[in-house]
Amino acid sequence: MNTPNQSSTKNHTKNEKIYKIKIFNDSIKFYLPRVEGYNDIIKDITLKYGALSIFEFDGYFEGKFEPTKYIRVEIHTNDVNTEKMIEFANEVRIKLKQKSLAFEFNNNLILVESDN
Repeated sequence: MNTPNQSSTKNHTKNEKIYKIKIFNDSIKFYLPRVEGYNDIIKDITLKYGALSIFEFDGYFEGKFEPTKYIRVEIHTNDVNTEKMIEFANEVRIKLKQKSLAFEFNNNLILVESDN
C-alpha cells in the first residue's frame, strides 16, 4: 500500500498495450523575479529535479504600478523536506537580492521575507 510520502508507479494493460503511470505527491512552484541571477537558479533547480515547467507573467507587488516580469518554476516530485525547501527559498531570495520570495508547496503559499 502506498503512503502519502511514497511515489506510486503502476503498470497497466489496456488493449494488450502495457504502460506505466507515476504519481508525484509534492508540487512546488517558485515565483522568481526576472532579475540578474534568476537563470542560475533555474539551472540549479533543473539539475536537482531534472524536469520542470516555466511560465512567465507580469507581477504587481509591493504597491508598484509598473509590472515586474516573473517566472513561475513548477516542479513535481516526491519526499520533499519542507524545512529544507524553506531554507532553499531563503537562499534564492538572498541570491536574487529580494526582500521576499514566494513559493507554493502543495497548494500552500509560503512567503520568505527578510527580517530587516
